[in-house]
Amino acid sequence: MALVTGMGAVTPLGVGVRAFAQGLRAGRSGTRLIPWRDPRVKSRVAATCPDFVPESVMSAADVARFPKLVPMALAAAREACAQAGLLAAGDTPVLDDNHIDPREVGVILGTGAGGIDFTLDQADAGHNGRRISLWTITNATHGNLAGELSIRLGAKGPSLCVSTGCASASDAVGMARDLLMSDRPGAPRVMVVVGSDAHVRWETLAGMELLGVISTRAAETEEDAVAASRPFCRSRDGFILGEGAWAIVLEREDARQREWIERRGLTGSRTIARVRGYGVTCDAFHRVRPDPDMTESIHAMRLAMTDAKVEPNDIGVVHYHGTATQLNDALETHAVRGALGEHAANVPGHSVKSMIGHPQGASGLASLVSTLAGLTGADGGEPFLLPTINLREPDPACNLNYTASGSRPADPARHKIALINCLAFGAKNSALVVEVT
Repeated sequence: MALVTGMGAVTPLGVGVRAFAQGLRAGRSGTRLIPWRDPRVKSRVAATCPDFVPESVMSAADVARFPKLVPMALAAAREACAQAGLLAAGDTPVLDDNHIDPREVGVILGTGAGGIDFTLDQADAGHNGRRISLWTITNATHGNLAGELSIRLGAKGPSLCVSTGCASASDAVGMARDLLMSDRPGAPRVMVVVGSDAHVRWETLAGMELLGVISTRAAETEEDAVAASRPFCRSRDGFILGEGAWAIVLEREDARQREWIERRGLTGSRTIARVRGYGVTCDAFHRVRPDPDMTESIHAMRLAMTDAKVEPNDIGVVHYHGTATQLNDALETHAVRGALGEHAANVPGHSVKSMIGHPQGASGLASLVSTLAGLTGADGGEPFLLPTINLREPDPACNLNYTASGSRPADPARHKIALINCLAFGAKNSALVVEVT
C-alpha cells in the first residue's frame, strides 16, 4: 500500500482542493458556454478553468512557451507538495532535500492529449508563414512535460509520463504505487502524481463530434450550459469536454517513511488515505467502444479489490467513469453490477463529470481527489458523498445509486473504502481501491 499525504487541484469549480470541495458539496456546475463560436463545430459548452492564472506559478514568458496543461499541472503539484510538507522556502526547487534525498522523489504525469494545443498552434503558424516555436518538438513529446514538472519540483527520481487515454491518471497512480512498493535499487520513496489535460478548442471538439461521443445539444444560455453534462440520465447525449489538473503525493508505508512523515508534522491522523489496490486490463475489442460484455472491465475492478485484499461488500463508495454517453453509462452500470454482485445496488456512487465535464487523461485523478475531498471534508465541513447533478430522468439501463439528489453526509465507518473506475479509448480499463485513513 501507499499513503496519500497531499492533494492539489486546478478545476472548473475553482483553484485549490478547498474551493473544489466547496463546489462539489454544493453540487455546482463548472460547465459554461464556450466564449467563441466556430462554424466548424456544433458544441457550445465546455468546462474550463477561468479562475486559474498561469502566471501564479511561472513567468509570462514561460507560460507562452508551454502547452496550457503545464502551469495547471505545476500548480496542482505544488499544492499537493505543500500539504504533504514537501515545500522548501524558495520557489525552485520546492522539495526540501534536508529531509530526503531528491533522488528518492519521483514524478508521474498522466495525460491524454498532452501538448496537442501547442502543436496545433505551431502547425497553424507554419502553414501561415509565421515563425514556429523553438519548443515545438519538446512540447509535442509527452515525456518532456513530465520532465518540466520534475525540474521545477527538484525531483531527481523517476520522471515518467503515462498516456493511456482517459485512464492515464488512474494508471499513473497505480504505477506510482507499484514503484513505491518495489525493493529494487533506486526505487523512490515519494511520488508526485499529476493528471492534467487542457485542449478545449475547435479541432478537438470537431474530432469528438465525428466520433459521436460529445454533447451537441443546443445551448444558448448559461442555464442550458450548467445542465449539459448528464451522466446516467435518460436524456444524456454525450460528454462535455473539460480541462484541469489534479495531483496527489504518494509515499511508502513503512517504518522509515512513517518516521519521516511525522518529522514533517503529518501524523497518522493527518495522512489522507491509502491506495490499496490497482487493476488494469484491455478488452482487445475496439478502439473506441467497450466490449458489450464488459468482461475485462469487471475483471479490472475485481483485480483491484483482490490486490487491496477487500471483498465487494467492503466497498462503500463507487466513483463511476460516468461520461454521459448513451452506451458507456449503461455498460459501466452493467460492469459495476458484475464486479460487486448484489452489493452494487447498496453502494452510493457518483460521477464528478456531471460537475466538471470530462477532463480526458486527468479523469482518474479528478475522480480520486474529488472522492477523497468529499470523504475527508476537505472544505472544512463534515465528510460528504458527492452528488451526480443533472440526473433528472431515470434510465432503466442505469439503475444503481448515483447520489442524484444532491450531496449527502458520509458515514466514516460505512464509506471509508472507495472503488475508482476508469474506461478509456483503446479498449482500456483501470480501477483503483482507496481507503480513507
